[in-house]
Amino acid sequence: MDEKIAIAHQLAELNVDIIEAGFPISSPEDFEAVRRVALEVEGPTICGLARTIEADIDRCWEAVREAEHPRIHTFIGTSKIHLEKKLEKSAAEVLQMAVDAVSYAKSMCADVEFSPEDAMRTDLPYLAEIVQATIEAGATTINIPDTVGYTTPWEMQETIEYLLDNVPNIDQCTISVHCHDDLGMAVANSLAAVKAGAGQVECTINGMGERAGNAALEEIVMALKTRGAEFNATTNIRTQQLIRTSRIVSNLTGFIIQPNKAIVGENAFAHEAGIHQHGVIMDRQTYEIMRPEDVGLSESVLTLGRRSGRHGLRQRLEELGYKVADDQLDALYERFLEIADKKKQVYDEDLQMIMHQATAQVPEVWELVSLETTSGGTPTATVTLRKEDQTYTDAATGNGPVDAAYQAIERITGVSLELVDYSLRSISMGKDAVGEATVKVRRNGQEAIGKAASTDVIQASAQAYLNAVNRLLLKEDQQ
Repeated sequence: MDEKIAIAHQLAELNVDIIEAGFPISSPEDFEAVRRVALEVEGPTICGLARTIEADIDRCWEAVREAEHPRIHTFIGTSKIHLEKKLEKSAAEVLQMAVDAVSYAKSMCADVEFSPEDAMRTDLPYLAEIVQATIEAGATTINIPDTVGYTTPWEMQETIEYLLDNVPNIDQCTISVHCHDDLGMAVANSLAAVKAGAGQVECTINGMGERAGNAALEEIVMALKTRGAEFNATTNIRTQQLIRTSRIVSNLTGFIIQPNKAIVGENAFAHEAGIHQHGVIMDRQTYEIMRPEDVGLSESVLTLGRRSGRHGLRQRLEELGYKVADDQLDALYERFLEIADKKKQVYDEDLQMIMHQATAQVPEVWELVSLETTSGGTPTATVTLRKEDQTYTDAATGNGPVDAAYQAIERITGVSLELVDYSLRSISMGKDAVGEATVKVRRNGQEAIGKAASTDVIQASAQAYLNAVNRLLLKEDQQ
């Protein structure tokens, strides 16, 4: 939950207009997370999701009511397949449910959004009818979702234009779109809607979302910034926060960004071909349509060592956008020195990793004290862990040093886990680069993601696994 709050605060720094913080009825944990976002995050409208059911709407309002700007977003399927197969209701029944839900939400909250789910596979006359009726009932935003990523940009543009031409009260609301990326057109479809007259786009950082994901915020924002005249639209996003936001979300979710990802990928502003490099040296605009600084990329390197002081560290962290409290600085400086002792240069990516570790702490039921591995012959790992004031040591073999370390951790903790995913990547430059390990584990239907970083990749791998163990134990304890 603390990580969700951290992301919400960063979205506020990014200056998004609305944060749809969760689905409060879905679980007590999601309710509490939405409630805390509403209480703690200032600036954006805080929105909760609810089906067209009074209990959902009640729970949603309870979660968002303390926000500076609260919103209730209610939805119901309207396509023929949703009516017949999922809801088993007639079009008239669904229309009435939508109107009743919007009216009920409006009795509590002035700002109400309505979504006809699977709108892009809904018959246009019926879509216009339900949009008109829900605006009359009090909806201030009408969201048109391409729920299954089925549509094309020209179909999206035609649909928005049809609603503008055929819904008499359409000027009383903001038109929104919510596009999925199943055919790789979520961003294009969202931009087509903006060109047609939509005033809101629902999107996610790094394009995360169900199945193939949602429209990527960073791509939509920079398309509008770079080609604003084409769309006659702008946003209030602080684009210099895009890279930082992307990396925070990636770190906290374990969702790795592919190198060639537009805007925020490692290669987005890299030039390998000689002819490109020559052009960029002469004038960056020959091969760059955006400035790296506009999205928050920095090429600066801070050379650090034992002689570097707290003041220099704090100044660079603040230049990167981090707020460093006085009581944080000593712990950050000690971690910084650990990295500086092992590397000739400490890069911005290293500093971001230090800050991530400092702000994403999980209570350590088990703490890694030491790790020794051998790879010759039969790979073996000897692990010492601390729990409260007791230390425990055990050894195990495996099909490699990482597997051996995991086996030893399992023997000590008594926690048997299924390793669902494991990845290792470099997060800075040079042969002394810091390696970041990410693991996903599962036990009894519960999943947890662990992350850790070190110049020693085996150490990072063991620490990430232990981090996942601690997270899973915390989840089980909370339940």
